[in-house]
Amino acid sequence: MTEIDAKIDALVPAWLTLPDIAEQLGVEVTRVRQLVKEGQLIAVRRGENRALHVPAAFIDGDKVVKGLSGTLTLLRDDGFTDEEMLEWLFTPDESLPGTPAQALGENRGTEVKRRAQALAV
Repeated sequence: MTEIDAKIDALVPAWLTLPDIAEQLGVEVTRVRQLVKEGQLIAVRRGENRALHVPAAFIDGDKVVKGLSGTLTLLRDDGFTDEEMLEWLFTPDESLPGTPAQALGENRGTEVKRRAQALAV
């Protein structure tokens, strides 16, 4: 969990707090914290009270966006920090089109993972 900088904060269109995510997923907040700890979600401290927030694009209704966990693992294995992962996921990529986060939300995870794997080369 990192402190968010203004550049990343501007890239991510919407954020959710951990209690908001817990409510959407129908789980306890401790389970959401566990998802963050396991690397299945990225949480950053932002706002006046420095509460933990997760990009809203990572949650699809009552579940974590399909393919997100695997993509985060690939990026982490490539040596990306949480901030670098957020920047990559929310920066437009003309070859997708849109951002990798949007592509994951549209069930185009294979394309996103292919690009993430190419970063390691």
